[in-house]
Amino acid sequence: MNHCAKYFPAAKKTWVDLERCLRPTFCLCGTMQFTTRTSTTLARSRAKLQPQKRSAIPLVAGATEVSILRDPGVVTPEKLTKEALVELLVANVEYRKGVLVAISKPPGIPITGTESDVTLVSLLPRLGSRLGIKEELHVVKAATKESSGLVLLSTCHTTTKGLEDFFVMARRRKKPVFTYCAVVIGIPDPEAGDIFGYLKLENIRGHNLVVVEKDPSRSNIESRDVKKTQTYYKVLDSSEGCALVQLQPMSAFQSQLQVHATLKLAPILGDHVYSARVGKVLGQPIFLPPEDALPRTQILEDRLLQKMHISQPQMHRMPLHLHLHQLLIQDGGSGNVHTITASPPPFFLRTLQLLGLTRNITN
Repeated sequence: MNHCAKYFPAAKKTWVDLERCLRPTFCLCGTMQFTTRTSTTLARSRAKLQPQKRSAIPLVAGATEVSILRDPGVVTPEKLTKEALVELLVANVEYRKGVLVAISKPPGIPITGTESDVTLVSLLPRLGSRLGIKEELHVVKAATKESSGLVLLSTCHTTTKGLEDFFVMARRRKKPVFTYCAVVIGIPDPEAGDIFGYLKLENIRGHNLVVVEKDPSRSNIESRDVKKTQTYYKVLDSSEGCALVQLQPMSAFQSQLQVHATLKLAPILGDHVYSARVGKVLGQPIFLPPEDALPRTQILEDRLLQKMHISQPQMHRMPLHLHLHQLLIQDGGSGNVHTITASPPPFFLRTLQLLGLTRNITN
């Protein structure tokens, strides 16, 4: 597709280049704003930022027919060197105060792994050196490998313990600490509420999957084989069967948000593990049992594929549209609570544009 080359023709190296051309920020009301970070000449060659209503994403000449899979839209961490990954993280430092540092990571970077794997933890020494931090960094809270968003780092284990205690107390008081935004296929009904479910890990035909246990025994709950989970959700915007949704987990379980989204018959875009649990009969979504819905590449309707300018064979490259957008932290000295925010990555914002969703991700 020759017309795809019109989309950011000068930004061909890494996601960092794109970030320098077009990087969203948030005002206090949660509305995204955009600033250019290049010279006038380079800005003209890459994009012309046009003010639009409802904080719309600026359109780029020829961008209306460009897929997010087109470089440099989606970062592929395994194709980058360690040095490039570190520079990517440095370019996305969202907060730095005292012993704490918060960065925003793209999807695809695992937090931990084996010694031979390139993980976030393995990059921390280089990241600390690049930021001029002499003390050893460690992870306090991080978006999962598949998702994008905030990673909170610390050089003080005492501060980390205080934050962990704050997270626990906030959950006991039913106060959300972590806020995610997600693009889902389907519109949750009602448009706001909470999702409950007892979840457990089960091996189904060779796949370790999270499933819902409808009637767990007391012994299973006490042994923690099954965990009661809860997620607050709110639809921020919807268009033609898709929605931008805010998710606030009140518990922590593997793949909780992906599974909870399927319970509302609105799987997250790019979920190639659990989206198969939502099928359709006579055009109406239904929930399929896990044993009949093993992991597979997500299938989208032709109209959505056309809107996103991709084909079904390309869908395996679609990243998970789940972003850790905000987290709350408490100052150990004053006790004041602060909010750290990370703007969604460019591919996420581009998807909102293609699907006709607003870009108002509220606080």
